[in-house]
Amino acid sequence: MPTTPARRAPGAPPKTPLRPRVLLTGFDAFGGATLNPSGLAVQALHGRQVLGHTVVAAQLPTVFGASLRALQALLDQHQPALVLCVGQAGGRGAMSLERVAINVDDAPIPDNTGAQPIDAPVVPGGPVAYLSTLPIKAMLGALQREGLRAEVSQTAGTFVCNHVFYGLMHALATQPALRHARGGFVHVPWLPEQGSPHMALADVVQGLRVALRCALVNPPYTGQPGAGATH
Repeated sequence: MPTTPARRAPGAPPKTPLRPRVLLTGFDAFGGATLNPSGLAVQALHGRQVLGHTVVAAQLPTVFGASLRALQALLDQHQPALVLCVGQAGGRGAMSLERVAINVDDAPIPDNTGAQPIDAPVVPGGPVAYLSTLPIKAMLGALQREGLRAEVSQTAGTFVCNHVFYGLMHALATQPALRHARGGFVHVPWLPEQGSPHMALADVVQGLRVALRCALVNPPYTGQPGAGATH
């Protein structure tokens, strides 16, 4: 039997669909440090608009397990069209666009709760690896045209950054509510006050803005030659 649509209360504004979301995550400080450029940079973009999408920024704990639970809650809440997770990679001199996440937790140092898994799976029984579904080669070109140091990286390590990257890609691949979304991971260098090589926070923020814009207008990365390298 057909139902009658609910009527809007007199004087109430009409409901409008939510603007599409982009989820941007960073991490808190770890390993004895007092800051983490990934967390600072993503927060600088919170609430900004990129090609009609609202950026939702959040900080994840540098903790195995808890980081993925926090990420899952964000995915459930915001149902983003695109997810870019960001982490710090001390010793790298460029923004590193990560190609592959592997199903391995092998911590060289303890996380922020003291946990240090060795040769453990991120997801028991999960695939060996996932490729980023962001157009990393197009993003590389866009960043370099802006004069920002950037590279494609073949390893996200085996610490909490890779843990989150793999967990993200597994969620996007296996959860029906997220099948429409694309995701990937970027590592950023230290800030100048942390050591060398480094990158200014303003450049990291600009690089993330450029990367998001490029990811939204280019087709997904497929792992095939030339994929995602149109602009």
